Amino acid sequence: MKKFLLKNKFLILAIVINLFAILFSPKIGKSSLIFTSNNFIDFLFMLTPIFICIGLLDEWISKDTMIKIIGKKSGLMGILISFLLGVITAVPLYALLPVAGVLLKKNSKISNVLIFICSSASIRIPLLLFEALSMGWKFTLTMLVTNIFIVIIIAFLIEKTLTYSDKKELYANSQLL
Repeated sequence: MKKFLLKNKFLILAIVINLFAILFSPKIGKSSLIFTSNNFIDFLFMLTPIFICIGLLDEWISKDTMIKIIGKKSGLMGILISFLLGVITAVPLYALLPVAGVLLKKNSKISNVLIFICSSASIRIPLLLFEALSMGWKFTLTMLVTNIFIVIIIAFLIEKTLTYSDKKELYANSQLL
């Protein structure tokens, strides 16, 4: 029971807060409960197709293929593919972590996984279009070039900073998925 409570502490906290709100101010409590339940339903509808795609990725693409594409010896092509995969993703940021877990499970290079996550967080195509319309093409191109270099530098610095045991633990934890 204690393990269940610790694992679901945020959900339980949201329920308790909503119950208190309903008890002490029914109007606010009702609004809060509707808001919370709508967000939870949106979250579920967003995650379901993402997890289906992650499952298909896990089953359809073999470990050997993934190692060739973005593995330890993939070189510049692995960096480019990781970057392009990150740029074209259109999922919320919280959905990138399970994808990264599957990539690590398939023995992808850690820096390539980081490039995927960072490029998806900062250089998405819709984000670039929004920046271009809001700030102009000069600003957008400057940000794009800067972000590309920063993403690659961050990914390689983090991978170099990790010890052998850190990397081993990352790959071992990804096998639990």
